[in-house]
Amino acid sequence: MDIHYTLPELPVLASKLLAEYGRDTVYALEGELGTGKTTLVAELCRQLGVTEPVSSPTYSIVNTYASPAGPVYHLDCYRLQDVAEAVDAGLEELLDAPTANGAAAVFIEWPAVIQPLLPPDVVFLRLYHLATEEQRRIHVTTS
Repeated sequence: MDIHYTLPELPVLASKLLAEYGRDTVYALEGELGTGKTTLVAELCRQLGVTEPVSSPTYSIVNTYASPAGPVYHLDCYRLQDVAEAVDAGLEELLDAPTANGAAAVFIEWPAVIQPLLPPDVVFLRLYHLATEEQRRIHVTTS
């Protein structure tokens, strides 16, 4: 499914994604730098009831946010070298079905390096820039 949107329409997009694919889901976000992955995660978290600021976990690899439904995990795998490093960091446990580990949702930026660890029902969100900086496209697929 392809959806075209602008940044002011981000709340509607996030609501649609959560309604269609679920709140207790693993979402893998792909796209070039600056396509809005962290911005989308921040809005998804807000709609899950996260009240604290959401930021990219580039250096910490994992940020955990409290929500009424349980923790929300936000991973950034950009700096990981391989799957073994992800396993050593404990990411494998976070990627179990979110309901199995009590999580409300798991959002993963730059998921390619941990592809073998992703659950079979992961939702892939591929973000693209369009003609202007305000216009975006998201391509949604499930495995």
